[in-house]
Amino acid sequence: MLAAVLLLALPFCSAESASSYAGSTVADVYPPPGATNVAVDAYFPDGSQVGYAGPTPTGAEPEAIATAIPFSKVENVFPLSRPNSADGEDITFDVMRHWGNLSPMYSVDSFGLPDASPVIPEGCGLNAVHLLMRHGARYPTADSGPSHFAAKINSAASKPGFNATGNLQFLATWTYKLGAEILTPFGREQLFHNGVAFRYRYGELLNAFTDLPVFRTTSQDRMLESALNFAAGFFDVTSYETDYHQEIIVEADNFNNTLAPYYVCPNSNTADVGNFGSTQASKWAHVYLQDAQARLQPMIQGFNLSISRLVDMQSLCAYETVALGYSKFCDLFTEEEWEGYEYYIDLGFWYSSGPGNPTAAAQGLGYVQELVARLTQTPISVWNSSTNSTLDSNTITFPLNQPIYVDATHDTVISNIITALNFTSLAATGPLPTDHIPPKRSYIASQIAPFASQLVAQVLSCPASEEPTHIRFTLNDGVVPLTGIQGCTEDSNGLCALPSFISGMQERIGQINFVHDCFANYTMPNPDEIIDGRYPS
Repeated sequence: MLAAVLLLALPFCSAESASSYAGSTVADVYPPPGATNVAVDAYFPDGSQVGYAGPTPTGAEPEAIATAIPFSKVENVFPLSRPNSADGEDITFDVMRHWGNLSPMYSVDSFGLPDASPVIPEGCGLNAVHLLMRHGARYPTADSGPSHFAAKINSAASKPGFNATGNLQFLATWTYKLGAEILTPFGREQLFHNGVAFRYRYGELLNAFTDLPVFRTTSQDRMLESALNFAAGFFDVTSYETDYHQEIIVEADNFNNTLAPYYVCPNSNTADVGNFGSTQASKWAHVYLQDAQARLQPMIQGFNLSISRLVDMQSLCAYETVALGYSKFCDLFTEEEWEGYEYYIDLGFWYSSGPGNPTAAAQGLGYVQELVARLTQTPISVWNSSTNSTLDSNTITFPLNQPIYVDATHDTVISNIITALNFTSLAATGPLPTDHIPPKRSYIASQIAPFASQLVAQVLSCPASEEPTHIRFTLNDGVVPLTGIQGCTEDSNGLCALPSFISGMQERIGQINFVHDCFANYTMPNPDEIIDGRYPS
């Protein structure tokens, strides 16, 4: 109650006159221009040139995913400062977990299998692992809401009548310090730490390689940097460049790429189909941000705090925190408004990249085809999706016998792929309404595709079972039920017999019409009751 009284009182605090640079963009450059000097560099030889390394015997590879009990969870975001909400009454409320796809990855407790652990079930052994990961925390995409908000502030601050008071007083001298697209320092740390953790969990599988691994990523800067930081953590910073092969698939128009399929799926880029999630999310924003608008608008004159700008301010909280370590935008909003923002992101993903969009399964189809090819060690023979026939028909660039596979992709693509995989437990409470948050919803973007998200397929040998080989999936450490896949029965550990899973995936592949869903001229169903990522038959 005290917090509410303080918030109401703050608009009457003295205003701070706006500086001429309020809202302007600030950028720093490192290394300094001209700092590279070959003559000077010769004075600093690397370790291999210096020698004298001392003893270097290696030890056995770890396999903590089979031996570690209790399981080590991802719970903190050091060195970021944990933000507070405006009311800040519940010290257990974690604002960071309500940023949707902008949340740093954390270990999910359960997707409906509360007794299941990511640790390999007793009586089973690990044969292979397939990792699909998202890049780390980044700056906003170019020409997006946060930069637009800064430009509007800068424009307003240059005109008479602009002033900010109370909780918004900082805007009078605030500058925009965010770049665009590339990883932040925290984003680099995330992927390096993920590489270290993956080595601890699955390193023993390296003993089964007869040649160097091939890992894949796309050509975008943040994608490549994520893959390299992961590799540096998984292998070693001094040797990772020679410990594996890094395949870089072009991410651009007219290039087939299962890790960036939207470039060959035109309907996913249209305003009415591909951007339908933004339309639905906007409806909800006008519900959950009404109180924030009424509370914050009196604190700033000469600038209209529209609903869309309030959304930008919430996004700035997330982006500034993962880029700069702290943001004053965070404590402007209450816990309820952060829950509203989380659902705002959920709506955007559900209706644009997830079960509610008719292009979602089609975009995820190519990766599912690649997964089946790897599981069966059978080359792809039908090219009817975003698969790249040049790369995937070559066993050098698309090997079929690796015990470890690592692919780096984007948040929306992870959402596409789990839709194509038919993880129906995540869609159980859909379609999502736009006027309220449904209780106990099953689809939460921060659990599905946060920064540094990880979807892991574990291929297991379970000798005591009727079927000796099984597969199961963990999504950010939460075990995912596979009961939506034909032939996969309920199992407390999320296991499915591998032949049944493969058969179910082949059936699913046959159901998805890539050409129609990506190229046909259609409009979104009204109402949109799609829950499987396919256009209604």
